[in-house]
Amino acid sequence: MAVLAQPVTNANNLAIVPTRAAEAYVLDDKHILTPGDRLSFRIVEDKDPAKMLLVADSRELDVPYLGRFSISNETCAQVAGRLKALLEQKYYYRATVILGLDSVNKLRGKVYVEGQVRSQGSVDLLFDEKLTAGKAILMSGGFADFANKRKVRVVRGADKAGTEPKTFEINMIDVLDNGHPENDILLEPNDYVIVPARSVNF
Repeated sequence: MAVLAQPVTNANNLAIVPTRAAEAYVLDDKHILTPGDRLSFRIVEDKDPAKMLLVADSRELDVPYLGRFSISNETCAQVAGRLKALLEQKYYYRATVILGLDSVNKLRGKVYVEGQVRSQGSVDLLFDEKLTAGKAILMSGGFADFANKRKVRVVRGADKAGTEPKTFEINMIDVLDNGHPENDILLEPNDYVIVPARSVNF
């Protein structure tokens, strides 16, 4: 039976403990939490096993004692600090909070490739992946026979109500054929890559 090391607290009294064992977690201060991430929540003073939490699509956590708790562009360490303050304000004289990152949602979102490509549809956008418009086209089977490679468009913000979409135009002959990847565009979730047809198809 594994013996867990005792939690060590930092200056903010947030517990930092070794990983791997079932109830041992590290406060992550790098990964920005996103829907689908799975966390482990524990208050050391309770001496109870860790509880599993899931970041909902609404970017909320269902936290014991506190209920629905909103997060926004925060890491485990930042969320744990806010939870500690609220718990000590309402329920505890002292709360040593452990909020561990069990697993991350590897899917950051999707982009959509339309028009003159071999296979139209969505392409997964993963975390820590630099997906460009050119790469998304290649992942969609490449250009169809009548593609206008000089006027590929990336439309951004079409999914946001009340926001005027932005359109970027890329000459993919310059990017892919002439070897200038610096002129490509890094894609963001829900971007549309549109490959138009040539005006004269012969």
